[in-house]
Amino acid sequence: MKPRSFLESFNSAAEGILYVLKTQRNMRIHFLIAIIILVGSLFLRPPLSPVELIILSLTIALVLITEMINTAVEKTIDLMSDTYHPLARIAKDITAGTVLIVSVVAIVVGYLILFRRYLAPGIETAIANVKASSAHITFVSLMVVVLTVILFKALAARSSGFMLSGGMPSLHSALAGAIWIVLSLVSGNPIVIVLAFILALFVAQSRIAKGIHSLKEVAFGALLGILTALLIFQLFRRII
Repeated sequence: MKPRSFLESFNSAAEGILYVLKTQRNMRIHFLIAIIILVGSLFLRPPLSPVELIILSLTIALVLITEMINTAVEKTIDLMSDTYHPLARIAKDITAGTVLIVSVVAIVVGYLILFRRYLAPGIETAIANVKASSAHITFVSLMVVVLTVILFKALAARSSGFMLSGGMPSLHSALAGAIWIVLSLVSGNPIVIVLAFILALFVAQSRIAKGIHSLKEVAFGALLGILTALLIFQLFRRII
């Protein structure tokens, strides 16, 4: 059935991501590697430039996209024929080859951007670099929150309904909680902290009021977002 609205189209796309995560071991591995790379990039000296961060993000996205295309082609071929055919095997091998090529490119990009720079020799130097890059930490924190929530949804998804229309945990409340913590740590302004907290409460309350999430799902999502963002900031901004 064709989705009736933009939100349902978006949710259908998210359901596709969830399906690949639930059924494909390689996709789950790619997600974990993406989280490790994003967090590990905080240790680089000097910090990544905006262009390098964009290239790194696009490379990660390209690996995930090709893995999804590979899965889609495999499922389509299986739907068309349940018996072995040489052409079907060739089609599957070709799509698997695209994943391999992109993975090799990702390794090259990772080597050129990450490993050639070397990791910071000491924790004090790493923290000093990160403290000068609040925007970098904020970006990485929010990306890690999103990836973590998606992984949780892949493990505890409902058997029916759209991925973004419910389920454990709430992505909206996770992001709202993470943004509140980020604004609190970066600004240090009491007014900003209070206003951001009120907005986060409004986001959580709206998800419950619309019947999209339960109180448990919203609370767990907010807690997950807050703790994830706080952990990253504590590790790279507060520990001396």
